[in-house]
Amino acid sequence: MRWFDVPGFNMMHSINAWDEDDDTIVLIAPNILMIEHALERMDLVHCSVERVKIDRKNGTVSRTPLSEPNLDFGVINPDYLTRRNRYAYRGLGDPMPMMSGVVKLDLEQGKAVATRVYGPGCNGGEPFFIPQGTIDSTEEDDGYVVSYVHDEMKGESRFVMMDAKSPGLDVVASVKLPRWVPYGFHGLFVSEDELRKQRPPVL
Repeated sequence: MRWFDVPGFNMMHSINAWDEDDDTIVLIAPNILMIEHALERMDLVHCSVERVKIDRKNGTVSRTPLSEPNLDFGVINPDYLTRRNRYAYRGLGDPMPMMSGVVKLDLEQGKAVATRVYGPGCNGGEPFFIPQGTIDSTEEDDGYVVSYVHDEMKGESRFVMMDAKSPGLDVVASVKLPRWVPYGFHGLFVSEDELRKQRPPVL
């Protein structure tokens, strides 16, 4: 194991990381500014997504900011985990831990290329990405970004599905749920096949 000092970089929720051919590691993660507020005053937390390059040959580390808005709880197309990828989908903190929308970041251009704001009084949970096909048959952003969204004014919760490729993260489905879904993060969606593998065998 080798340690690298990165002063001023406070990472909690990494997005992705991969190895480059030149013995460099690339890490995409939010830098949590004012980390001292992370537990007691989350409304003061601001996360700026950065690209961190770690050169294993000479031990140097460089950082490049990729976002200005307060973005955290990100997700990518899971087929690209530990591979070079271009897009990340992040919750828009307004303020944290409330997420008023989702932002699609282009990691190559270093900017937001699509935003979906849920609307007045509406906040969502951590977004997830559902690929439309396989890594060999589709482009990286072919798929859907999904989240639970709660309307504070109406007292309604919805499961919202957005087209990840569209310029405005267009909502393609919105299902009203029979009960309020609490705000949360670090959940997990599993496929039916993955769920089936978890069941004990029938004897």
